[in-house]
Order: sequence, then C-alpha cells, then structure tokens
Amino acid sequence: MYNFSQPNFIDLTNGNGPASLTTVQKKPVVRSSATPTASGPKKLVVKHVRKKSLADPETYFNQVRLNLDAALSAIFSDSERIPRSNEELYKGVEHLCKQGRAATLFGSLVDKCGEGISSQFGQPLLARASTLDDIAILRAVTESWAVWKARLKTIQSIFFFLDRSYLLHTPSLPSIEEMGTTQFRNQIFSHPTLKPRILTGACNLMAVYRQGDLTGKDTDLLRSENGTSTSQELELLKKAIAMFQSLAVYTSDFEPNLLGLSSKYYATWSDEKAETLDLLQYIEESHELIDLEMQRCDMLGLDSTTRKSLESYLEDLLVVQHGRRRLLLDTMGVSQLLREDRRDTLKKLYELLQRRDLCEKLQAPFEAYILEDGSQIVFDEAREHEMVIRLLNFRKKLDTIWKYSFYSHEKLDGSLRRAFDIFLNKTKRSNMTWGTDNPKPGEMIAKYIDLILKGGLRTASTNIAPGRTDNEGDAEAEATSNDEDVEMSKVLDDVLELFRFVHGKAVFEAFYKRDLARRLLLQRSASDDAEKNMLTRLTSGRFYPACQYDPTDMLAECGAGFTQNLETMFKDMELARGEVLSYKSMLEERDIRPGVDLNVNVLSASAWPSYPDVPLVIPPEVQDQQNQFQHHYLMRHSGRKLTWKHSLAHCQLKANFPKGNKELVVSSYQAVVLLIFKDTSANDEISYDHDVELKRTLQSLACAKYKVLRKTPKGKEVDNTDTFSVNVNFTDPKYRIKINQIQAKETKAENKETHERVAADRAYETQAAIVRIMKTEKIITHAELVAKVISATMSRGVLDAADIKKNIEKLIEKEYIDRDTTETEDGRRNVYKYVT
Repeated sequence: MYNFSQPNFIDLTNGNGPASLTTVQKKPVVRSSATPTASGPKKLVVKHVRKKSLADPETYFNQVRLNLDAALSAIFSDSERIPRSNEELYKGVEHLCKQGRAATLFGSLVDKCGEGISSQFGQPLLARASTLDDIAILRAVTESWAVWKARLKTIQSIFFFLDRSYLLHTPSLPSIEEMGTTQFRNQIFSHPTLKPRILTGACNLMAVYRQGDLTGKDTDLLRSENGTSTSQELELLKKAIAMFQSLAVYTSDFEPNLLGLSSKYYATWSDEKAETLDLLQYIEESHELIDLEMQRCDMLGLDSTTRKSLESYLEDLLVVQHGRRRLLLDTMGVSQLLREDRRDTLKKLYELLQRRDLCEKLQAPFEAYILEDGSQIVFDEAREHEMVIRLLNFRKKLDTIWKYSFYSHEKLDGSLRRAFDIFLNKTKRSNMTWGTDNPKPGEMIAKYIDLILKGGLRTASTNIAPGRTDNEGDAEAEATSNDEDVEMSKVLDDVLELFRFVHGKAVFEAFYKRDLARRLLLQRSASDDAEKNMLTRLTSGRFYPACQYDPTDMLAECGAGFTQNLETMFKDMELARGEVLSYKSMLEERDIRPGVDLNVNVLSASAWPSYPDVPLVIPPEVQDQQNQFQHHYLMRHSGRKLTWKHSLAHCQLKANFPKGNKELVVSSYQAVVLLIFKDTSANDEISYDHDVELKRTLQSLACAKYKVLRKTPKGKEVDNTDTFSVNVNFTDPKYRIKINQIQAKETKAENKETHERVAADRAYETQAAIVRIMKTEKIITHAELVAKVISATMSRGVLDAADIKKNIEKLIEKEYIDRDTTETEDGRRNVYKYVT
C-alpha cells in the first residue's frame, strides 16, 4: 500500500521534458473525525475555499446595449447577418428587464425605430416624391410598409421578453407592434407631403379598377396612366387598403375619400344611364353595378361599414331619387316587360325596389298592365272564340311572374285579382253582345266548359296554347297520371277560377243551361262523371282550393233556381230511362214487336230551355210508335200534356249503298230527308222548296264531310234551284258514320236571342229590386235609390246608372212609383215615392 504524506500530484501534461513534480491546488476537502470526541458533537471544517472576484455590472449592461444597438442597426440596414445570435440578444434583454432597466430599454428602442424609419423610408420617399405620380407614391409606401412589418417582426422576437413582461403590464405604454405601427403612421403616412398623395393614389386606383370592370375589357390589357396593368393595380389597391386598416387610418382618412369618390361616380353613372337607357337596360345595368360594387367590397377587403355606406348610396341614387323611381315605376316600361314576359328582369326590378321597401309601388303599373291587356282579350271580336284560352294563358303567365319575379308578394296578388275582377266585368255595347251590355266572358266560359265536357281532355289539350303549364310538381303529376277524371277536374278548376271573377252570372247561366241540354239530349257528354262533378261544383261552390280569398258560395252567386234547374235536368234524364223501360215492358207483355226501336226523353218544361216548334212530317211507323208511347205515358200520368220537340231528336238508319252497307247516325230532320230517297233510283233528282231548316239539313247531307246525297250543281252552298239525288258512289272505311248536325250548332239568331233574353231578365230583376227598396223606404232621392239598387244587385253584376234610370222610368209609367219635385219635410227635393 502506497502512502503520500503530502497532497502532491505528478503533472504528466507539461511539455516534452522529463516529468516534474508540480504542486496543484486541491479543491476544498471536507474532513470529519471518525469517532466523536469527549468534549462535544462532531466538528465540520471547510478548507481551501476560493473567493470570487466581484465584476462591474454596468460594464455588462453597457455591452448588452451595444449589442442591441448593433443588432437594430443591422436590421434597419437590411443586413443579412446580425452580429449576435437572437438567443444571446434575447438573454441580454431579459437581464436588463430583470434589473429594472426596462423603461430605459424601451425608450431607447422607440428612438432607434423612429430614426430607422426616417432614414430608411421617410427621407428616400420625400426625395423622390416630386418625380413620382400619386399611384407610384402609394406603391412605394406600401412596399416600405411591407419591409417595415418584416423588420418589426424581427425586433419583436428579440425584445419579446420586454414586450410580454414590462409593456404588457404597463397599460400606458403600447406594445412593440403598436409602437412600430404608430411610428410608421406618424413619420410616413401622416407626413403633410405624402398623406394627400397616398389617399389620392388609392382613389385613383379605385377609379381605374371600376373602369376596367365596367368596360368589360380584359383586365390584363387595360392600362392606367403609369403604364402598369390593372391586375397589378388591383393587388396594389388590396395591399393599400390592408395597410390603411393596419395603420388605423381607414375609417378616419381613407373611407371618407372613398365614399366621396364613389358618390360622385354613382351620380354620374346614374344620370348618364337614365338619359340613354330604356327601363330594361337600366334595370339590368343597375343590378349589375350593385353586384359589382358588392363584389369589389369583398375582393378588396373593405370594411362592413363601407359596404353598407356604398350600398346605401347606390340605393339612393338608383332607386329612391325621384327621377330614378319614376323610371323604375314607369307604367309603359313595366307593362312592356310584363308583356314580353321578362321574368328575370322583373325579378331584378323587384329586388331593386325591395331594397327600400318600395315593392308596393309596383301595384299601380302591374294593375294597369293587366287591365289593358285583359280588356283587349275580352273585347277582341276577331278572336272571340279564343277568349277563354287566352285568358287562361294570361292568368297562368301572371301567376308565374307573381311567384317567381315578385316573390309571391301579398299586395301584388291583391292587385292581380282586383284587375281581373275589373276587366272581366267591363261591359260594352257591341256586336259581340248584340247591342246589350251583357259581359261577354260569362258566355265564353260556358262555351269553353261545353267544349271540354263534350270533347274531354283531348279537346282541352288541343285548344290550350303552348306554354300553359303549372308548376313542376303539377306538370309531373299531369304527365304521369292515368286518371282522366282527375285530369279533367284540373282543367275545369282553371276555368272556374276565371268564372269566380265574373259578377253577372246570368249570361253564364243561360248559355251553360242551353249547352248542357244539348249534351244530355244528343248524348254528347264525354264523361257522365265529369258532368256530375261539374254540377256538384256549381251547387256547392267549393271549387277554389288554391284561392287565397274565401270563395263566394256558387249557390248564392248563380241563384238557387239555376242550380235547381240543373238538378232537375239530370233527374229528368233518369226518369226518362224509367219511362222507356216501362213502355218496352208493356210491349213485351202484349207481345208487340215494333219495327222501330223508340227511346223518348220526357222533360220538365220549366227546367229546360225553350225550343221552337218546327212542323215535321215523320214516317208512319215512327208516328205509330210515338202515339203508342204518348198513350202509355198519359195513362200513367194523368193531367199532363206532351209536346214533341223533333228538333232535338236523332236516330240511326241502315243504308245500303252499292259500295257497301253503312249505319248512319243522323238527326230527325236528316232522317226524314234521307227516307224520301228510300224508293228512288240513282238517276232520280228531287228539288226542294226554300226553307231555312230544310236548307241546313240538305247542306249537311250533300256538302259536308260525308256526302250521302249528290247535289247538282256541285258546291258548298245550297241554292233554291239545286236538285239532289242519292250518291251511289259514297264509300267510307267506317261502318258506323255520324253525320254532323248543323242544327245542333249555335246560330247567330240563337245567340242574339239568348243575349236579349238575359238583358230582359236583368231589367226585370232591376225593377223588382227597385220596388222592394221603395216598399221599404217609401220616399227616397234618386242618388240614394241608385246606390241601393247597385248594392242589392251586386251579386248578379254591376248595373249601369243609366240602365237603372231607364227602369225607374218604366216603373213610373207602370205607376209603381211616383216622382215628386216639391220639397219634403226634411228639405229633400226630386224624390221618388212608393205608390201603394
């Protein structure tokens, strides 16, 4: 075991010479005695403690400041390399802050930043300001701001501890970012020389941007005064606006200038377009301008307050201003858009007006257009037979515009209905109504319903103009549905919706009743279910499920007598079948087999229309059957009288032509004429005496589609000198042929008679209303009487004051009322008195 008496070590690292012994100072060693002494506790002795030397703190802090100044100088000079590492600089800032030197450090930083901005950006900009235009100045400032933001981030990273410790807890001092922004704003943007030019440059860029968009040219080809492309200017404008927002000068400086520029631009644009464009072009371009301006706000990143202000300026100048509003609501212009079915343009017009809650102002031009075009349809004599079809198409078009373009505006719907109510009830003494003031729509609606019920959906589909479609859901339902009754019900709904607007139901009643009688008697109804459905609608009045107004009860509008007569007509047809079955059962019981199969319809004279009695010589075998049925009927129903109406009869004949046998379905008149040729030869010709009904019958047999008779000479008209013979060459691929009955069609005389009868009935209704009023009032003035008569007869159509006066005069002549010109007790003159 080795033992060293002294703490010496051999140094083996001392050069190349022989090893030498060197005394090395040992680290302090703590020694303790292994065994406790008798005098007390253990002793702890520390030896060889090195005393630290005390360095000067100010020297260190000064060195840190020098390092930070050198780093800031390198940052401001855009040097690629900072003398010290960011970590060392950050530690230095931390030491300064912890030693209570943060305030001095921040003050030094503020001064250095101010000097850096001035030397690096401010002075060079001012030196070049006289040689640059406003946009170039703006570009230079935005570029300087971008450089300064990048440098400020580096400064923030170095002085982060100062920012997050001292400045964060000192509310009176800004953060480093706020300080840098304020320094740039004060020294660059707010400089008296630069500020107006910066703002002017930004406004000029906005003007160039607007010009590029509105001219519709390629933005890359549009050049401004300084030669740069619009796409580059757009990016510059975006950066400038972002800079204004960062510098907190957007609201105070830039926005007022932008709004002033925009207001002038909008005013100039509006004045120019209003003078040169028509309504359609003005709406399209105004809508486009608003959309473009809102897109610009989004693209440029403008504040929401700016967007709202610009939108408000646009609305004031394009919509609210008196001249512009007058243009947008011009009756002729709006009518032209409606007439041309410009749905998209009308939608844009509505949206423009909706911005200032002016949609209700569309009521007047909308209603004026409906009245004008609707009246033209109603009073168009040349296209009288197309009236209902055109009205249906007109209504469908307006409904589509109301839903799509006007967003189902409630008051505009009211205008639509009010206008229909007015023009459908206009009266005009013309050839269409044979000099009466009966409203024509009632007649044409009745005829159109007759057309549908006779021909079914095929007739309706071929007569409704193209483009008359419901909404998508309804169209798909119609295309896929196989239920013909449902489809016919939808068609009738459209027609009856028009009928609801007609006040005077008397004309409709007369024509519908006459047409229904022909359909029932001549068996021309396409569907019995459709006939009964129509009767149910007319009786209950519930046929407007989609109508927003509460529908007026049809029973009240058409009159109880009208619906009762219709029901009686259907009952008569049912009872007639029973009478025929009873008659045929009687013949079977008596074993009588007549050569003619007779069917008779017994009708109630009060419920059915009146028909003229035309003398007719019927064949003996038919006359015998007629007499037998009449005897049988009178035996069952004593006290009744039968009047035979041969004009409504029809029959089936079997004809043997040389080229084939046929079964002819003809009227009674046609049958009687054909039976005359029964025993004649092919060469026998028969002349005729001039008679209106006979002439019509011969024309239907010899000049129509099926020429079973031959007329000499040939022609479409029948003259008094013409002769007729059997057409031995007649042929047709069908065995059963139905020859059109000319007498079943409405004649002008019948139409005139119907209108005159309606007018006469209307006069009687008016006189009855006058008498009822006089009976109640006893004494009344002329104006009061006219007002009460109009009110009392409103459900049957509005009366003209002149017609009321005529009926008053008639009642005076009949001595129902008397005119008194003397002053009454209450001071009234020119009164009417009821004569008891």
